[in-house]
Amino acid sequence: MLSRTQLRQFLAVVDTGSFTRAANALNIAQPSLSGGIAELERQLGTRLFVRERRRIRLTAAGNALLPLAREIEAGFHQAEVHVGSLPVPARPIRLGVIDSAPSALLETVVRLYAGTEPLELTEAGERELHSALANGSVDLALTLLHRSRDEAQETLFEEDYCLALSAAHPLAGASRVSAADVASETMIARRSCEVLGETSRFFTERGVRPRFALRSAHDDRVMAMVRAGLGVTVAPRSLGGAGIVMVPIDEFGLSRRLGLAFGPHWASQFGQDHAIIGAFRKARDAQTIYRTGIEPGSPIA
Repeated sequence: MLSRTQLRQFLAVVDTGSFTRAANALNIAQPSLSGGIAELERQLGTRLFVRERRRIRLTAAGNALLPLAREIEAGFHQAEVHVGSLPVPARPIRLGVIDSAPSALLETVVRLYAGTEPLELTEAGERELHSALANGSVDLALTLLHRSRDEAQETLFEEDYCLALSAAHPLAGASRVSAADVASETMIARRSCEVLGETSRFFTERGVRPRFALRSAHDDRVMAMVRAGLGVTVAPRSLGGAGIVMVPIDEFGLSRRLGLAFGPHWASQFGQDHAIIGAFRKARDAQTIYRTGIEPGSPIA
C-alpha cells in the first residue's frame, strides 16, 4: 500500500529535479530517499524516473502519477490544517455516585455546575467507588465517608435513617415510631441500602416479620411506591420528598455521612476550589436535608 512518505519523496524529486537536493529538502540521507523511490516503483510495477547523467526526467508512468500525488498531498495538508485547528475537547471529570445518593441533590449539582470540563457519571456501590478512586478510574465520588479511609474527603451532611411513609399514611403525623408500629405494615425493601442487613436484624430481633410488596435496587422507584401508598421503607432522610414523611424509629439509631471522596490525583489536576466542589456545596445548602448534629461542609482528613 502506498504511503504519504513515498508520495512526498516522489514530489520532492520532481520539484527539486535531483535526488540529492530532494534528500536535503526532506532532511533524510540520499540512500534512504533512493530506497523509498525504488520501493514505490516496485509497488507500482513500473519505472517513474529515467536517470540520465546530468538530470532526471519522468517516465509516462511518472507523469501519470504526478497530478494524483499532488492531489493526495493537498488532501493531507487540508486535513492537517482543518482538523489540527479544532479545539481539543476537555478531559471529563469522572464522578462516581453511590447508588443510594439522593437524585434531587445530584440534579441540583448538575444544574449548578459551571466548569469547563464535562461531567461523566458512574453509578456503583460504596466498595466499588472507593476501589475506583484508588485505581484512578474515577476522579471523585459522592459516597459514604468513613474516617478510616485514606482518601481526602469532604463531608456534605450526616443524616439518620427513618421510616418513609406516604403523607396519607395514618402514622405520618407521629413524631416517632416503634418496631411494633411496623409489625402490621407492608414493607418495601431497598436493595441498595447500605444498612439492609442491620435493618433486617433490627426488626427480626423484635419479632417483626412484615410482608414485602416490592424489593428493588432503584431508590427513585421505591420512594415513588412509598408515595403511592404501596408500602413503607427504611431510608435516609435525604431520600424523602413531596408526598413522603420521614419519621424516626425508636432504638434504631443508625446514620450515615455522605460527602465527596477524592482520588489521589485530584488536588494536582483539579484543585480543591474546582467548580464541581462549589456546585456540591451550593446544592447541599439549597436542598431541604435533615442533618444529625454535624456542621455542613466539615472536612475529614
